Amino acid sequence: MALPTVGTTPPRVLTIAGTDSGGGAGVAADLRAMAACGVHGCVAVTAVTVQNTLRVSDFHPIPPETVAAQIETVATDIGLGAAKTGMLADTPIIEAIVGACDRVGIGRDGIPLVIDPVAASMHGDPLLADSALDAYRTLLFPRATLATPNLDEVRLLAGVDVHDRAAQYEAAKVMYAFGPEYVLVKGGHLREDTDVCVDLLYDGHTFTELPGPRFDTGNTHGSGDNMASAIASGLARGMDVPEAVAFGKRYIVEAVRHSYPLGAGHGPISPLWAVRNWWEQPS
Repeated sequence: MALPTVGTTPPRVLTIAGTDSGGGAGVAADLRAMAACGVHGCVAVTAVTVQNTLRVSDFHPIPPETVAAQIETVATDIGLGAAKTGMLADTPIIEAIVGACDRVGIGRDGIPLVIDPVAASMHGDPLLADSALDAYRTLLFPRATLATPNLDEVRLLAGVDVHDRAAQYEAAKVMYAFGPEYVLVKGGHLREDTDVCVDLLYDGHTFTELPGPRFDTGNTHGSGDNMASAIASGLARGMDVPEAVAFGKRYIVEAVRHSYPLGAGHGPISPLWAVRNWWEQPS
């Protein structure tokens, strides 16, 4: 699908997520991915984290009414082709997001909504109150066009511990029962696959495996954020869900392939492969 011509307004996508002071995940990663995927990114910040490549040492939730106001202000003026969520911190913020999204028509029967159920950082630091898990199940997933849990999030939300492909299929069924139109169970943490990373898309009837190479790197910070943002970008550009998920898979494979070291811990995946052409041209 062609990108917008120069001077025309590109599709718009809203990320509803927290910050990452190290720049590898959160809204920083979302906006980079969105730009690389040809859309204009907008932001509703849910929390401010204190983190680097080693750990998340603190985070501070934004007042729920401020989160809701960001969503409504952007949607009613700029207009949106899709939205996605990231770190949502706690139940009051989730409830405020649901109310705002309902008021402006964001959700599976309106503007496509991708739910990335961020519960912890890749270091294991909690980013979601335990009490908020039920809000995901009962409030967010029924409104989702697509939910994109990784295997740790599947374990927390669905109680399914995935160690093999058969359990990944079972997890997709359990996650789908929470109400999303589609669910994508990501296989990056499935270590029985040593050479391949298989994500599994399920629509209640059909399973679709999306395989990709597994890279020997510890620099995968922000991969979930990037993939959800790429998929939301595809939806905003007019793709249907399977097309957008395949688009997101192609994007994330290259972003991990071009990941780079940063600091003393886990470096980020990189969108620079998608945007480097212009600065590599001779002046």
